[in-house]
Amino acid sequence: MDSTVAFTAMKDGTREEYEMLDALEQVHRAGTADRLLRELRNQSEESLSGYKITRLEHGLQAATRARNDGADTDWVVAALLHDIGDGLAPQNHDKFAAEIMRPYLREAITWVVEHHGIFQMYYYAHHYGWDKELRQKYSDSPYYQTCVDFCERWDQSSFDPDYPIDALESFEAQVREVFARKAFDPEVVQAGVVRGLA
Repeated sequence: MDSTVAFTAMKDGTREEYEMLDALEQVHRAGTADRLLRELRNQSEESLSGYKITRLEHGLQAATRARNDGADTDWVVAALLHDIGDGLAPQNHDKFAAEIMRPYLREAITWVVEHHGIFQMYYYAHHYGWDKELRQKYSDSPYYQTCVDFCERWDQSSFDPDYPIDALESFEAQVREVFARKAFDPEVVQAGVVRGLA
């Protein structure tokens, strides 16, 4: 079969064409870790201005802090990637990042990544005249305290140009491990399981 479908409208595709597309999509999905690592590298050049460090350095610093705290691979990768959406989805970067991670990480972790933006406001919202306690609307969540801890220990403190960070290459194996998993595996996603950061 040709490597391109004949149809121009999805409703006209054949079983054989969709089987071919599925095989090609499997190859594409296998490259997810490479694309994420490439996007992180891009954050060293294309970054939010005004900070003392780049977005890549911020992610590396958060991940290094997580690693130094003894966090497991999933938390380290989440800390590394939590702001991966800053360049492509600046108004909802937290949700963007969480959706990338959701098929491969525990529910608690993706919840924290998805909500870290509003929790992070605790540190600066009052300077804009906003409510710094907006995170309280999630106080009934079993993951509330974990998100508070994530922001306090690994996110808000990771803008320090003097903090020694591990190189991106030192995290590559962990990123590849996470994104090589079977998507939405119940053994991995662990809905409702509450654990701390480390």
